[in-house]
Amino acid sequence: MTTTTSSQPNGTAAAKRYDAIIIGAGHNGLVCANYLARSGLKVLVLERRKVLGGAAVTEEIAPGFRASIFSYLMSLLHPRIIRDFELKQHGLQVLPCSDMVSPVSNDDYIVFSDDMAKTQASFAKFSKKDAAIYPEFDRYLQEAAQIVRKLLWETPVDPAQRDWRGFRDGASLLWRHRKIGRKMYRIADMLSMSAYDFLHEWFEDDRVMAVLAYYASIGTFAGPKTPGSAYVIMHHIMGEHEGAGGWGFIKGGMGAITQALASYGRSIGVDHVTEAEIKEVRLTGDRATAVTTKAGDTYSARIIVSNASAKALYLDMIGEAHLPAEVLREIRGYRSFSTAFKMNIACERPPQYRILDKVRADGALGNFSYPTYMHIAPDIDYLERAYDDAKYGWYSSRPFLTPVVPTIVDDSLAPPGKHVVNLFGGHAPYTLKGGDWATEKENFRKTVFDTIEEYAPGFSNDVIEAQLLVAPDIERIVALPQGHIFHGELSTDQLFFQRPVSGYADYRTPFRGLYICGSSMHPGGGVSGIPGHNAAREILRDVKARRA
Repeated sequence: MTTTTSSQPNGTAAAKRYDAIIIGAGHNGLVCANYLARSGLKVLVLERRKVLGGAAVTEEIAPGFRASIFSYLMSLLHPRIIRDFELKQHGLQVLPCSDMVSPVSNDDYIVFSDDMAKTQASFAKFSKKDAAIYPEFDRYLQEAAQIVRKLLWETPVDPAQRDWRGFRDGASLLWRHRKIGRKMYRIADMLSMSAYDFLHEWFEDDRVMAVLAYYASIGTFAGPKTPGSAYVIMHHIMGEHEGAGGWGFIKGGMGAITQALASYGRSIGVDHVTEAEIKEVRLTGDRATAVTTKAGDTYSARIIVSNASAKALYLDMIGEAHLPAEVLREIRGYRSFSTAFKMNIACERPPQYRILDKVRADGALGNFSYPTYMHIAPDIDYLERAYDDAKYGWYSSRPFLTPVVPTIVDDSLAPPGKHVVNLFGGHAPYTLKGGDWATEKENFRKTVFDTIEEYAPGFSNDVIEAQLLVAPDIERIVALPQGHIFHGELSTDQLFFQRPVSGYADYRTPFRGLYICGSSMHPGGGVSGIPGHNAAREILRDVKARRA
């Protein structure tokens, strides 16, 4: 990684004066930095790792093989972010993935596609009723998603605020969304209902329901029958790109997104420094004034913005002694316990699924020769049992799995004729009850491969290298709290004006000049760039007010 400034104590960055310092070069930190720099501020981004990008990085897993190590599919990155920072001119190229294919047995499958008729035909194999109702359900869900898509860009109001500003902001929010009307009840249902109960109002077949309920389990410590899990379905379909649910691959892996963001930033004067882990955010009274790295460097600015998790900022970089009692209580209780895991595989050939010949013969893949995007979870009970194991403190005996194969469409990631498989799944708890990952990790690796082998016999023989990352590994490498891919659960008590703590959901903190721009804030995780955008907007509002 090339940086525009040195990470050494006597480097040029330490000698420069900055208007704003961003802690963490994940995608939201880079987005926030770019917006601030576009508005004329001098911005420095400090990154603890040797590489920029946070969880959106592409790195080598075996000689000649590169993989999207953490985040692995593009869906949520908003077109506005892409346009504002000219990311296509800076190397961003979105590649299509196939429709999602989900095996339901050794000889049959469901296809989930943007093509309504195709999805209906696939559902009809298992329930003609479910196939018939699906267009109405899709309209219902998309109308709800359209409401939430607008709310993503809002700064959460504080309903407890009783001053003129609180009244003004609340009234303004209600006026902007006055046409929602009764559709708001749909959002309330999804925030409170389980994925299963929500879907069961529409569908009758557990295999059909599992296609959608699967999204409720991705990255969250919940099962399809957990209250509130219905909302997580919608969070995962918020993308506005083509493909099953809006998914796609990035040429060169997910690191190409953050490289493009950094490239644009450098073009407008943003400085990036790597290997600069923050030890402390310095306070002078109630104002943040500087940051100190673990190497001993100090950087000062009137604006400090953290892209690190809210827990890390409040508890580690500021310290409990400086926090208001209510903030301390809430941030301690902010739930980020993760059960997600990731496996990055270099292989001779991708999994040869039992259903592969049938899928090809049926013409289900369109222009694709191979299903690049799969879900392994044949029914609702499979998903719930995977959660049950974790609920009682152990890893799933049969985890749900998302194998994707970007090398079908991207030959830049592996040697000719070879492939990379990104495999995401659940559940593998951050801590094990009565066990330890130091001794159980290899057993879990075997469990994952045994699960794949049920659907793709012999795949293990094609594996060259397999990098398994459980939640403690993810936390150690990219500092996601307890390995949580969203920086915290997407539950009703941790959304909108309560994310991450009540009273400070507007990207500000109890300390003047200190802001949070990462996934701990509204609207939560995923490679969208929206928290970074919204935080920059609030920072610039404060700068303008201060200058007035």
